[in-house]
Amino acid sequence: MKETKLWINGEWVSTAESYELTAPYNGEHISNIAKATVNDVERSIEGAHQAFLQFKSSTAYERAEILYRVAELMKERKQDLAEIAAREAGKPITAALTEIDRTITTYQFAAEAAKGLSGETLPMDAAPGGKDRIGWTKRVPLGVISAITPFNFPFNLVAHKLGPAFAVGNAVVLKPAGQTPLSSLVMAGIFKDAGLPDGMLQIVTGSGSELSDTLVTHPLVKKVTFTGSSPVGLKIKEKVGLRKVTLELGSNAGLIVEPSVPIDKIIDRCVSGAFGYAGQVCISLQRIYVHQSIYDQFLNAFVAATEKLVVGDPLDEKTDVSAMINPKEVTRIMQWIEEAKEQGATVATGGTFTERTLTPTVMANVQPDMKVACQETFAPIVSIVPYDTFDEAINLVNQSDLGLNAGIFTNNLEDAMRAADELEAGAVIINDVPTFRIDNMPYGGVKNSGYGREGIKYAVNEMTDLKFITIKTKL
Repeated sequence: MKETKLWINGEWVSTAESYELTAPYNGEHISNIAKATVNDVERSIEGAHQAFLQFKSSTAYERAEILYRVAELMKERKQDLAEIAAREAGKPITAALTEIDRTITTYQFAAEAAKGLSGETLPMDAAPGGKDRIGWTKRVPLGVISAITPFNFPFNLVAHKLGPAFAVGNAVVLKPAGQTPLSSLVMAGIFKDAGLPDGMLQIVTGSGSELSDTLVTHPLVKKVTFTGSSPVGLKIKEKVGLRKVTLELGSNAGLIVEPSVPIDKIIDRCVSGAFGYAGQVCISLQRIYVHQSIYDQFLNAFVAATEKLVVGDPLDEKTDVSAMINPKEVTRIMQWIEEAKEQGATVATGGTFTERTLTPTVMANVQPDMKVACQETFAPIVSIVPYDTFDEAINLVNQSDLGLNAGIFTNNLEDAMRAADELEAGAVIINDVPTFRIDNMPYGGVKNSGYGREGIKYAVNEMTDLKFITIKTKL
């Protein structure tokens, strides 16, 4: 696409203004992206509402068939779709292919959720005055959902919003990240080919700061689902009013490594958890707390494995780590590294950079109040910190106002169960890195890491209203 358009009411719509999309890895021009206006967004929301009024009476079978067809069409175009993500997001092609596989699975889960939507029967006669009554619940769609998505998983995180929304009969106005609009725009054609009625999916591209107020506050919008930074999420929460909202925000995922664990069996997994997609993942492994007795052994093994990673072109199958999303992010994280060094931290490996890349970086002597530890780095950087007691390790992980996923490697069942109870996170991952996620698990954070849950079944609950019906069987 040399020049894109908006997808409104099943048609491609031109705009007066556009912006230039460049590749994160080399800065090459990819496309000119249409910039929507507030009027475009209003038109999209109104069109989505009209489409919803027709589509809400569709059957579960019809909705499931559309989603199954989307999955099949994506299978047919897997390589093409992965290359789009690699070019516009700078995601290594092997990781992009994995993301397409996950996205296909996500739409399949959504199709199954459409068929499994159900309520329950209530025992009305269990209460005084309930005799000769039948009562039951059902889940009903909300209407128009505003979905605002990030750059780091431009296909799968979009699927986590579109899939459950369409499974239950909602319409969606999608605002993709400014760096990754092509991944969303290509899905417009796929959904149309799959049989989704015009207007049920609207795609507006452009400035989030200019469009977000309308997306969040328009009276026809019944829910906002946002994945992105904590500061932006908090602003949305303040504006959303009584609308439903799901916020999937950032984190600084912590991992405890106990001395009972064979280091050679977990190092590669820890390295991939820390540096996958250049650390630009909400649950990227950022803090590793290792028992003092095995600290030097673990650090040396981790550094050795890190130095084997290949930094390069995302379209090269040999590449492990490619560019960060833009040069400003490289500048930011280099400032954080320098600040940490001034405060006493050391760089065990990495820390070299170009305008667009940072080599995978391992830091030691890191204190809890350093930015590289207490804030979300969203970069290929990990801190490895020793601890003496298990209580100390738990406290170090919890010493954060973020809490999406946390993890522990241990062969001690008692410690595993304590971690499950005491770690302050939306999910506790035992004997794997906190970067672990599959697409049917509940996903969301505590503290400043989010509000609500994704994962198809759980998103379906948050994208529907619960309606209760009762009949008096004898007059």
